[in-house]
Amino acid sequence: MNIGKYVELYSEDLKLKNYSENTISNYCNQVKLFLNHFNNVATKPSEISEKQIKEWLLLANSINGRKHRISAVKLFYKYTGKQPLKFKHIEYPRSEKKLPEIIEKEFLLNAISKIENTKHKAIISLAYSTGMRVSEVCNLKIADIDSKRMIITIRQSKGRKDRIVGLSEKILEILRIYFTEYKPKEYLFNGQYDLKYSSTSCNQIVKKYLGKEYHFHLLRHSNATALLEAGTDLRIIQKHLGHANCKTTEIYTHVSTNFLSKMALPI
Repeated sequence: MNIGKYVELYSEDLKLKNYSENTISNYCNQVKLFLNHFNNVATKPSEISEKQIKEWLLLANSINGRKHRISAVKLFYKYTGKQPLKFKHIEYPRSEKKLPEIIEKEFLLNAISKIENTKHKAIISLAYSTGMRVSEVCNLKIADIDSKRMIITIRQSKGRKDRIVGLSEKILEILRIYFTEYKPKEYLFNGQYDLKYSSTSCNQIVKKYLGKEYHFHLLRHSNATALLEAGTDLRIIQKHLGHANCKTTEIYTHVSTNFLSKMALPI
């Protein structure tokens, strides 16, 4: 099977549909894994049966992983394989009802204050203050920071949507110190060998300064919970985080200890 050809065609199809670079990369990687898995038993994707597809999907380590596999391969058969009926009887699994994890505010602020590397401090501080996703931090350009209006424009994020988040005086001060020392070009955070800092590196610095049990996305969860506990309206938090559905934002009311402490228990 000419896997490279199929992946390239799929990438072109997703570009024509205006999917984000991050989605295209993730989906193509999944399809590459999928085709590699059946490389010895099929000469083309059409020869892979529905039963075999289901068996491959069940190899995912988590429900979210299985969902991701379904999304990627389903679109592959729809756009590139021209066989949308392959997934006629394959449905998304029921979601796991898990509450988001957060990092305690006091612990976070104390850990951030001790970071001596100005670049690492800027990345973690910015993410916690704004709730930006790791891809949004990596893709942030210098031109997207408006220090006069004290806002940051996040362009073409999840769902190909732009949004605006606030820029605090404290974060602006940290970014200015970082900028003076590192003098980045185009993107706010340059990598060692690339113009953009990588998501892998972002996760590594979170583990380095906050603990191995933490990952970058927890900064976003922690930001949302901190805003909620400070009395910010849920609709504002929804816009701030870029959630399409308010129910996604509402889940943070279940992890807020401040909210729980204010409940009037019956006995």
